[in-house]
Amino acid sequence: MNAESVSPASTETSLWKGHTSQWVHVWYYFFCVLLAAAALGGIPFSAGFSAIGLIVPLLMWIIRWWMTKSTSYELTTQRLKIASGILNRKLDELELFRVKDYAMDQPLALRMVGLGNLTLITSDATSPTVAIRAIANVEEVREKLRTAVQSERDRKRVREMDVENFGGGAVSA
Repeated sequence: MNAESVSPASTETSLWKGHTSQWVHVWYYFFCVLLAAAALGGIPFSAGFSAIGLIVPLLMWIIRWWMTKSTSYELTTQRLKIASGILNRKLDELELFRVKDYAMDQPLALRMVGLGNLTLITSDATSPTVAIRAIANVEEVREKLRTAVQSERDRKRVREMDVENFGGGAVSA
């Protein structure tokens, strides 16, 4: 397939890349600090053996940080790609024309640090709901997503149709 046979409409470009912020784990990290402080406080009473207890909160902190950092999101003009996993990597892709609805919320704690959540409702069988938590510039990402979803639906000539069955019986075509 040569470069001339690829139409400009089918080229995929990256619109946004990001990670979940570590702020979502602030209470977990606070708990790790408390455990470390307790281990340090116990040193005079345990002949120094409680210093070994510093390893547990340190490992807990590192593993949680690594798990969060190893999940990445990429919004392109055609798909949302979600890569996750530390040792075993998983890539989940959501075609944008399958996005039915999206909601943005900014709880007070996240809004104070300039973050927000984005939730997508989709017609995808494997991922009916996709949550992107604690991302920076959530309003900008939501607007990019909205524009990309509409463009992809237009490109594929796909429309979302809501069908409800109010009679309680089977729907016949």
